[in-house]
Amino acid sequence: MTDDAMRLEDLALAGDDRVVPFQVEGLDVRGRAVQIGPMLDAILGRHDYPAPVARLLAEAIVLTALIGTSLKFEGKFTVQTRSDGPVDLLVADFTSPDRIRAYARFDDVRLAEAVAAGRTTPPELLGAGVLALTIDQGSFMQPYQGIVPLDGSSLEEIAGTYFRQSEQIPTRVRLGVAEFFGRDADGKPHRGWRAGGIIAQFLPDAPERMRQPDLHGGEGYDEHAHSEDDSWTEARMLVETADMDELTDPQIGAERLLYRLFHERGVRIYPSQPVLDRCTCARDKLLGVLKGFSRQDIEDSIEDGAISVSCEFCSTTYRYQAEEVLSA
Repeated sequence: MTDDAMRLEDLALAGDDRVVPFQVEGLDVRGRAVQIGPMLDAILGRHDYPAPVARLLAEAIVLTALIGTSLKFEGKFTVQTRSDGPVDLLVADFTSPDRIRAYARFDDVRLAEAVAAGRTTPPELLGAGVLALTIDQGSFMQPYQGIVPLDGSSLEEIAGTYFRQSEQIPTRVRLGVAEFFGRDADGKPHRGWRAGGIIAQFLPDAPERMRQPDLHGGEGYDEHAHSEDDSWTEARMLVETADMDELTDPQIGAERLLYRLFHERGVRIYPSQPVLDRCTCARDKLLGVLKGFSRQDIEDSIEDGAISVSCEFCSTTYRYQAEEVLSA
């Protein structure tokens, strides 16, 4: 144990905004852990979201970082909810190798009513709908999309259901978000955000060990049909012991959290991968979109001889002269 502790102390800790891949060979588990600080603060602060909305979007960002950094190809991974609640849209996407952007849409009146009534849990804010996870490998490959219902569970539980149904991989996801209050460089009060998470997947050499009891419900359901593998049971229970403070506390960090969870089994940590607040919008790209509109729509959008377009993700505003858009 002393040697393990020494190795941990000698390790160059990843810090914020870097995803740490890991493997627990004794449990046939692989996964990734992350703590997000400045990058999350920048994305949420740009829109000044109300706290309940910020928390939801932060969870989506962490989930996107954990899964997106596992891509082994150039492409994009997107997490998106579409629902009928006060927060009817969450979208976060990861563009390889390291760019993340995110956006939330909500109804001010319905959100205020929900907050006043104390209905601020994720299921109450999102309502009924779906969670879609999309992998896009570019123009020469058909995008893959997995869809699971928003069934009143937490986002981390729904993500686990996605992997179980779509990938047949036993998976446990933990997500945490913390709001803090401090002062900025000018001494003014500042509200900030941190978030963290871990994803663990059971990937034994023998595929039959990955079998799990059927999901609840449905004709013929039998919770005792076959039992969960002991190694996965142990790994899943260890991941579930991670609390909110451990997931978000910068004094703990991803590596120390992994050591706390798995040191008895031995955890192997791999080089970390950065995640950056980088939008994929560009002036030329948006100009191409505008030129795809009908001439009438373009003319209706002209004000003072120009058209202004703001990116919903990064809030950057692009201004185009009318002749730029109307030219062939």
